[in-house]
Amino acid sequence: MSLAPLFNAPLVIQLHAFAAMSALVLGIVQFASTKGTLPHRALGWTWVVLMMTVAVSSFWIHQNQIRLGGPWSPIHLLSIFSLIMLPLGIWFAHRHRVNGHRITMISLFTGGLVIAGLFTFVPGRIVHAIAFGQ
Repeated sequence: MSLAPLFNAPLVIQLHAFAAMSALVLGIVQFASTKGTLPHRALGWTWVVLMMTVAVSSFWIHQNQIRLGGPWSPIHLLSIFSLIMLPLGIWFAHRHRVNGHRITMISLFTGGLVIAGLFTFVPGRIVHAIAFGQ
């Protein structure tokens, strides 16, 4: 296992990967922490910024093997989903609609981080090279 493929990747990929890994770890911390507290809110805003960074940066990352239309692949649909759902999750929290907030944020974590993250282990992708070598 070597991080060299990531450090040799373009800066946008490094930003995307480090924001995604940080959001994954912070999301797990959020699930385990007490809800509704000041630390939960502060970490929640940090998580939202990380997720926005992951979603926006993805539009400058193009995978040649799985294109849907132009430079875009089906994985970019998760980025669009994230950019729509993040404000909705914030709105739910602001309105004290706890169940809507919970469902939205768990869906974002699952779809935008876990499922999308699993796609990075496909041969030919950088995370595959990190985990299994070239």
